[in-house]
Amino acid sequence: MKKIQSHIILVVLVLLVAAALAYYLFNPNDLSFRPTGEEGSGSSVYSGTQSCRECHEKFYQLWASSHHGLAMQPFTANLFQENLAVQDRSLSIGKYDYRVEFDGKHGWIRESGSEGDRRYPIVHAMGGKNVYYFLTSMDRGRLQVLPLAYDVKRKSWFDMAASGIRHFHDIEEETVGWKDQEYTFNTSCYGCHVSQFARNYDLKTDTYHSVWREPGINCEACHGSAVEHVRVCREAPEGKPPENLKIDVIWPPEYSRKMTSDACSVCHAKGAPLTVSYRPGDDFFDHFDLGVLDHPDYYPDGRDLGENYTYTQWLMSPCAGSGQVDCLHCHTSSGRYRFTGDSKNNACMPCHAAKVENASSHSHHSDENGGSLCISCHMPMTEFARMRRSDHSMLPPAPVATIAYGSPNACNICHMEKDATWADGWVRQWRERDYQAPVLHRASLIEAARKRNWQKLPAMLEYLENEDHDAVFAASLIRLLRSCNDDRKWPSLIRAMGDPSPLVRASAAESLGDRIDHAALEALIAALADEFRLVRVRAASAMAAIPRGALDAGTAAAFDKAVGEFKATLDARPDHWASHYNLGSFYLSQRDFRQAATFFETAIRLQPKALQPYVNIAFAYSALGLNDRAEQSLRRARAMEPESLEANLNLGLLLGEMGRLEEAGMVLKKALGLDPESAVAAYNLGVIHARLGRMDSAVDSLRYAYKLQAENPQYGYSLAFYLDQMGNTADSVDILQRIVWQETPYVDAILLLGEIYIKQGKTKEARTLYRRVLERGRLSPEERGLLESRIVALSE
Repeated sequence: MKKIQSHIILVVLVLLVAAALAYYLFNPNDLSFRPTGEEGSGSSVYSGTQSCRECHEKFYQLWASSHHGLAMQPFTANLFQENLAVQDRSLSIGKYDYRVEFDGKHGWIRESGSEGDRRYPIVHAMGGKNVYYFLTSMDRGRLQVLPLAYDVKRKSWFDMAASGIRHFHDIEEETVGWKDQEYTFNTSCYGCHVSQFARNYDLKTDTYHSVWREPGINCEACHGSAVEHVRVCREAPEGKPPENLKIDVIWPPEYSRKMTSDACSVCHAKGAPLTVSYRPGDDFFDHFDLGVLDHPDYYPDGRDLGENYTYTQWLMSPCAGSGQVDCLHCHTSSGRYRFTGDSKNNACMPCHAAKVENASSHSHHSDENGGSLCISCHMPMTEFARMRRSDHSMLPPAPVATIAYGSPNACNICHMEKDATWADGWVRQWRERDYQAPVLHRASLIEAARKRNWQKLPAMLEYLENEDHDAVFAASLIRLLRSCNDDRKWPSLIRAMGDPSPLVRASAAESLGDRIDHAALEALIAALADEFRLVRVRAASAMAAIPRGALDAGTAAAFDKAVGEFKATLDARPDHWASHYNLGSFYLSQRDFRQAATFFETAIRLQPKALQPYVNIAFAYSALGLNDRAEQSLRRARAMEPESLEANLNLGLLLGEMGRLEEAGMVLKKALGLDPESAVAAYNLGVIHARLGRMDSAVDSLRYAYKLQAENPQYGYSLAFYLDQMGNTADSVDILQRIVWQETPYVDAILLLGEIYIKQGKTKEARTLYRRVLERGRLSPEERGLLESRIVALSE
């Protein structure tokens, strides 16, 4: 039985992930959400915005009315009357009808079904720039996002969860129910909508006692604790500010450009938290991992498909790469755009002064209709789930990517009546340099890797080896290459461990856990002391299968420390199934199967709809001798996703181990149909056929597996063995001779080839074979002894 690759699941903090992440609800008579300051909130180290207001009234007023200040607010009559419209008709969602009702003071959503009506009081509102989302109180301390949301631009109510369907062209999706964990505030929304939040989650009872200091994103969320700052300022003589202001961060110049953007990215990124201890000034990759283009929420060229929260695209932009620009260049700290009216293009100064001064000539658009604005071409606005967002890659329009992959381009966003071929024609007429070619090349590599088309592997590796590669694309390719079984990738992945980007190094470290040879181990050991926590924890996870006793004292100490950081990531999302799945996979690699099963069982309890825990817990059960439970788990996974390669492949392997060969063969055939590039499925199907006496079918399947993965000596040896059994000795010898002289000796193939020589009366050739292999070295003492005994036997 072959376990599913233990990829780290990115536990992403987002609001709209309606195709498989997490969110929650509550009862107004059992309100466990209290203003922080009460016992257990841990908020005493923060002073709150009112203390800032004493000296900074102007900035307080700007903040209080901003989308940062109003990221979450109590639901009030004024909010409804001033910002929302009455719902003109009920919306049907599944077997229920939903309607927003308001009595002049309070609001609620009425759920009507065959069993009667139920009212869910509206307690909080989130957002307001594009959409208002609403929260209600549910059991066990949950705040849940309600099923209806309000579109600010269209002034209409809509089905919140259904709006999150991505409409992928090759992936089937189902709407996530609004009561599912994906829409629970306590586990998903809090990070970007309230400040100084404490989850206070009890795993045993699956209950929250969450608290926060203030709704919205307050001053201290970006500047750090102001308690000491307020104290020294209050104690200072009037008109004489203290020399030491006692505050973590003051913009500028204390923040570097990167630190500034990192602080914004705590909310504006598809980030997976590693800790809950981020403080302004810290590096993003010390506290978060990042979603990149291995995720289908992005088009292959990096444009947004689903909701991605800016930072990934920002890292791809030449503006970020220059190191000269940060978020505050264009935005105020309250989130407003700094450049308005006729000065909008000044955002691109001073780097692009010549183009700004001649914007109409550069853009080939007049100044009258907005076509000459830099953002019209370089930051086109698209929409997902009623959320309008600007592309922050800053890249120019690439209609050729629209033609190839359906991704949006600025030309056709404005000229909707035209097609991408028309736009591409104008782009090529206006620009002598084919700037679209690199975009299309990178996108083609991502698309090929997503489809497991490894014919482009040489081009992928060449891209990774290029020092000028984009870190986001490089990390994306490395993550996608985990499903590639071609050994040519390993040297490039080992070299990627020295990449300047911690995102690339961390992705490479995780991948190296799939095959740790001496060079990979050396790179991973070095990564245990990496500057960034993300790299350290990925290296520790990758090394989980290395026996601790095989490490020297210094390395063992570094490993233990990094493992401690890895295990602590559970504290960042103790209520999310993926945290427990990741720890289960770690213990599975360490062969602590009981501990692994415990974590997988918790993951399943928290999210019964997640496939991965069912697959990996089956491996743990099998190792514990509990094959019946392993089979039950894999059948559950297969029922959930009948087209899952992992569920079908592992079930077929398990059934084969259990001796149920006919059924195993059918399931493995299904797995091979799902992924015709699966050498594992083809090989094991061949072995099943052989055990059933279907030798022609066995050879066909084994030949196919060997074709897919000729570098795997076991596949070639098995094919050669059965060819010899069937009398096709010539083909058998040809294959064995290729295997014997591969870099790493495969003794079974050496012995079989020698036996064939002996049967053919070629004793001298057999003896020469054994001696030449011994001269090459790279054999274990046991293998050397075996070949030496064969030579002796042939000499007698």
